[in-house]
Amino acid sequence: MKRISVFAGSSAGHDPDFAAQAEQLGRAFAEKKIELVYGGAKSGLMGKLADSILEAGGQVTGVMPTPLFEKEIVHSGVTTFIEVDTMHQRKEKMSELADGFIALPGGFGTFEELFETITWAQIGLHVKPIGIFNIKNYYTPLMDLIDHSIEAGFVSYDHRKLLIESADARDLVSRLENHSEF
Repeated sequence: MKRISVFAGSSAGHDPDFAAQAEQLGRAFAEKKIELVYGGAKSGLMGKLADSILEAGGQVTGVMPTPLFEKEIVHSGVTTFIEVDTMHQRKEKMSELADGFIALPGGFGTFEELFETITWAQIGLHVKPIGIFNIKNYYTPLMDLIDHSIEAGFVSYDHRKLLIESADARDLVSRLENHSEF
């Protein structure tokens, strides 16, 4: 696995453990020489993750649509920066570059990117592993909802296997690397 696309908040959240764990994930990427592909911002968990990889000598590619340059502060220190016109192009480029995906805690944008990636896997547009970094049980309510949707008959149990969940950065990266097609 050479590159992982990460979806994460442009905010750091209230609990400092979110940022600390994002930095742990960054160190795990750098140790394994995995390049980060992400939204290109310097703020929030996105910035913490990118900074930790860069500080450890790793590679970071940021992808950001021009209209977000003022709203999200562009990370000027990334290894490669790709400017696109729209959010759709951003997601397409991040998916194209990635060998796998990880969702860190985040808000609506993170949720939307995660669910689109899951949907693309569900309908066969990719067979790349999708990781859920469940820091401090952030994603436990979402995983419960997914399990509920399976019990209610709206999601196939086989599609639950699309998601690799862990609360430990190194474990999550290792499990993505050892992923076999579902």
